[in-house]
Amino acid sequence: MDDLPAARLGLGLAAVGRPAYITTGRDDDLGDPADRSVEALQQRAHALLDEAWALGIRVVDAARSYGYAERFLGAWLARHPERRAELTVGSKWGYAYVGGWRMDAAVHERKEHSVAMFDRQWPETLEALGSAPDLYLVHSVTPESPALSDAVLLGRLRGLAGSGVRVGLSTSGPHQSRVVDAARDLPDSPFSAVQATWNLFEPSAAPALARAHDAGWTVVVKEALANGELAATPADPDRVAAASGVSPDAFALGVARAQPWADIVLSGASTPGQLRRGVDARPVVIDEATRRRWAVEPDEYWRRRSERPWR
Repeated sequence: MDDLPAARLGLGLAAVGRPAYITTGRDDDLGDPADRSVEALQQRAHALLDEAWALGIRVVDAARSYGYAERFLGAWLARHPERRAELTVGSKWGYAYVGGWRMDAAVHERKEHSVAMFDRQWPETLEALGSAPDLYLVHSVTPESPALSDAVLLGRLRGLAGSGVRVGLSTSGPHQSRVVDAARDLPDSPFSAVQATWNLFEPSAAPALARAHDAGWTVVVKEALANGELAATPADPDRVAAASGVSPDAFALGVARAQPWADIVLSGASTPGQLRRGVDARPVVIDEATRRRWAVEPDEYWRRRSERPWR
């Protein structure tokens, strides 16, 4: 399998930019919630970025809603300015982090795809990162999002794309394919990149992602481990057999990296060991029967995801 083309691996900072998130096993990875100070998570983020650099990872993803992820990344880049030219840095706007660095916050993030939100968050991203990101995405677009219809907002995004930033969108929910196709088919579409959830449980966006890839878009896979669920040993013996002795997380990432339309697969690692296993994950091709054994209905997958507690 080592000679198969493989999507590049990137490091996503969602899990280490804020004290609470929905990832399975978070307490095991990060330890006592009382120890998740801003300083402690910045140190962890910088250690992961150092490890990623040493491993040859050159794609890093953040977002305005990932707590202080942009700020942590910007501080790391300020320490290593010579590395910036070799990196592809992505970020996202359209959600604000409102958790106040509290584990027990009633609300951790707030969504708003408005012109006012874009006008506020783009300068915040520039300040936090210290330079413009290479990719800037509307965060978590669903079919009803104004990002697909607001003429003023689309004009702003066209202007940003004209400045040299690759503009795109991330998708969530059971209608990801519909969103990707709608964004691609917009007249004078500003979009040329997509970050979509794709994993062994939720592969439904694949046809639309393939169409986007064929149209020249940059296609980024997020949540390849289903927020940590696929990093645990599967209970189904058929699934264990399908992995052929490969660790569950390496298997899931390997299948994602083997998708012919995927350009980048994000690792949501929060420990160096997780990051190293991701780098070691070789592309794994599975047949249709195996894919069906893993997949669940999109509505069910997204219902379960929406019920995950912030840990």
